[in-house]
Amino acid sequence: MDLNSASTVVLHVLTQAASQDSALLKPAEEQLKQWEIQPGFYSVLLNIFTNHTLDVNVRWLAVLYFKNGIERYWRRMAPHALSEEEKSTLRAGLITNFNEPVNQIATQVAVLIGKVARLDCPKQWPELIPTLLESVKVQDDLLQHRALLTFYHVTKTLSSKRLASDRKLFHDLASGIYNFACSLWNHHTDTFLQQIYIGNESTAINSLERTLLSLKVLRKLTVHGFVEPHQNMEVMEFLRAVFEQLKQFMECCRRIGPGNTCRERLEKVIILFTKVLLDFLGQHPFSFIPLIQRSLEVAVSYVFTETGEGIIFERFIVQCMNLIKMIVKNDAYKPSKNIEDSRPETLEAHKIKTAFFTCTTLMEICKRLVTHYFVLTEEELTMWEEDPEGFTVEEAGGDSWKYSLRPCTEVLFMDIFHEYSQTLIPVLLEMVHSMQGPTNVEDTNALLIKDTVYNAVGLAAYELFDNVDFDEWFKKQLLAELQISHNGYKAIRRRVIWLIGQWISVKFKSDLRPLLYEAILNLLQDHDLVVRIESATTLKLTVDDFEFRTEQFLPYLESTFSLLFQLLQNVAECDTKMHILHVLSCVIERVNMQIRPYVGCLVQYLPLLWKQSEEHNMLRCAILTTLIHLVQGLGEDSKNLYPFLLPVIQLSTDVSQPPHVYLLEDGLELWLVALENSPSITPELLRIFQNMSALLELSSENLKTCFQIINAYIYLAAYEFLQTYAVGLCLSFCEVLKDITTEGQVQVLKVVENILKVNPAEGPPMFQPILVSVFRGIIDGERYPVVMSTYLGIIGRVLLQNTSFFSSLLSQMSQEFQQEPDHLLGNLIEMWVDCMDNITQPERRKLSALALLSLLPSTTSVVQDKFCGIINICVEGLHDIMTEDSETGTYKDCMLMTPFEEPNWTEDEEPPKEQDKRKKLVKKKVIGGQISLH
Repeated sequence: MDLNSASTVVLHVLTQAASQDSALLKPAEEQLKQWEIQPGFYSVLLNIFTNHTLDVNVRWLAVLYFKNGIERYWRRMAPHALSEEEKSTLRAGLITNFNEPVNQIATQVAVLIGKVARLDCPKQWPELIPTLLESVKVQDDLLQHRALLTFYHVTKTLSSKRLASDRKLFHDLASGIYNFACSLWNHHTDTFLQQIYIGNESTAINSLERTLLSLKVLRKLTVHGFVEPHQNMEVMEFLRAVFEQLKQFMECCRRIGPGNTCRERLEKVIILFTKVLLDFLGQHPFSFIPLIQRSLEVAVSYVFTETGEGIIFERFIVQCMNLIKMIVKNDAYKPSKNIEDSRPETLEAHKIKTAFFTCTTLMEICKRLVTHYFVLTEEELTMWEEDPEGFTVEEAGGDSWKYSLRPCTEVLFMDIFHEYSQTLIPVLLEMVHSMQGPTNVEDTNALLIKDTVYNAVGLAAYELFDNVDFDEWFKKQLLAELQISHNGYKAIRRRVIWLIGQWISVKFKSDLRPLLYEAILNLLQDHDLVVRIESATTLKLTVDDFEFRTEQFLPYLESTFSLLFQLLQNVAECDTKMHILHVLSCVIERVNMQIRPYVGCLVQYLPLLWKQSEEHNMLRCAILTTLIHLVQGLGEDSKNLYPFLLPVIQLSTDVSQPPHVYLLEDGLELWLVALENSPSITPELLRIFQNMSALLELSSENLKTCFQIINAYIYLAAYEFLQTYAVGLCLSFCEVLKDITTEGQVQVLKVVENILKVNPAEGPPMFQPILVSVFRGIIDGERYPVVMSTYLGIIGRVLLQNTSFFSSLLSQMSQEFQQEPDHLLGNLIEMWVDCMDNITQPERRKLSALALLSLLPSTTSVVQDKFCGIINICVEGLHDIMTEDSETGTYKDCMLMTPFEEPNWTEDEEPPKEQDKRKKLVKKKVIGGQISLH
């Protein structure tokens, strides 16, 4: 691509691609896509985005296309890879000038230079680092900033490489530039502090930006650049300097106040200081040991004493608490039970921790966490009033403790309480004792403190197991507090019902469950929505517990279900509806068929909710889950749901519909349980199977469920199903078998085997192409024993159940193998006898014995020659399936089923699904269940 002639053309197309007019945009994007693989295209893009006179949007687009091209075409082995000559020209052009005036474009250029560096530095791009080091020394503000920005992104990408050779290169780089990076950081930090104290704000902000970037570089070098950083004096000096600078920057915050223009950047640098310490601790716990004392002193003094008053901010509090947590929890700092087995470094760290966390310090941390950080803030109380559903969104869980204050404080409390429980249990018990009896509903502060203490008792439930008689506390105080209906007491009602939920699986007598169910029923009618939602959550924890007894819950089932349904209608947010649906699902799942009388209202409401949730796929997933449990609970009565249920399944499993990305897995599960519980086939249920062909083409992790669905259709209505879909299904199976794992092959073949079981007359002709492959696999000597076992099971079933088809198949195969039918039959029998040990299932071993026995009446010499082998197999099969009758002392075929045999199940077991009954009938009818091998 000639640069001069091409630049104008590419510029014109980029201008169209940056347009908002779709008529111009789409053709331009198609043209750019075609140019992506043209030699010289990226040189043109470089010329365009480095030309500062052009439109910013066009330059931005050029940078993005260049960056995407690096991902796709920069590697030497990539299809349509860039030539080495063009890459060399591009590398030189990228670092010619660091004078990009637009911040966003400068950042993108720095990122793409980092991406190239990841692939080419230092071998193909040795000049990159020296150029950057020289450029960050220049006096021009813009050039210096852009070079430093690029230096950071290059360091960041190189530090992320994990191969041993790449790490060695980065270690060498870090050793070579660490001193320079430290001096750079010190220079910009000193300049900032000087300028801010003399009031030169604009210069101070520029210096602060450079301080931030140079500190980001040092963070990557320090954390990833050294194998044993504690042995490097420069590294440890830098880390000690972090504490000093952190203190100075915190004082700057106090000096300039929250309204100053550089306050936001100042806080970013402070947070970066804490990130350096956290990352270093996470990556090098033993190297961090000399810093434990100082880290704890800084974090605890700012967060848990008056030192931080007026200057600490939420993100900093979270970081400090995470630092304390990581030191407390770090396994590298915990000695083994046998002290002699511990490393000296571990003992040193443990000694430092023990000396720091005195009883006084621990008590102060615990009390301040509970009575200060646990207290509901004004913002939270306002949110409770104005947006109750937003208030109830659960923040805790996952990694939220790393970023959010409330989850962070609660996780720190639990970790410290677990580690130092002997010291802290008396402290918390004293707090609980001071909260005895009801609290004045007008005393807001007292109510908020009680809320925090109850919160602590819930979080520490497992640690307090031996110290709190929760059952007595529940009966004598908590139950009474739940009955105080005053609006001012709602925080305690909500906290108490939450607290009970935390203790349910720890210590709660089964005898007290009815009292709890009554309390939950009462709270589900509370005038406060937050209390009602919390009560629903505790109900879920209660019914989902191991100690749950259905018979205890049944007297409350109707009222509970009705109130949960009302709550579901009352809430408006998608997340809250999902939550209440999960509670309903859990209740339905646990009481199973007992739910039948009470589902009418839900069945009427779910179609409306499904329609309203068209834009909320996750809510629809929750509806699908509820429907799954509902169908399982309703059993054969689920047919009454078909007008709503079947269109839902149709949409969820149609891969041509965009929502299938979210709904497919649950939709398939719903489809399966609907079939398993269906009393009979319907035209609509049969029609949904049109979706299956495309699903089998996906060959995804859902294939197993697809095979289960096909089996369910076979058991439900083999004749109607196969008449309609056998041809297409056979074609799909043939395609699937071409590219599937051994386990997948077996799953497909098991479906074919089921078809032969249920429809022995018409099944074999319908699936003849697969049976041909199976026969061929046996003769060729299939090398996987599990596949060979399945092959033999299929052929044995054809031989036993459809002799005429077996004869025609043998004739067809003899032509393919160019052998006489008798000779081919002899090979088949020989392979069968040799592979009998591969067949491990007794049912298949018996089937093989019966199939081979069926050949004995034949007068052909081949069968007579194999007589001994066939009899030997039958004797082995007999040993596998014969059991002694305890009453008569005689032996009988344990796999033989009498026509009058009925299924048995105890009262504690769930009654069988409709499909279980159908399977039982098929088992009775198949030859293996009718004929004794004895």
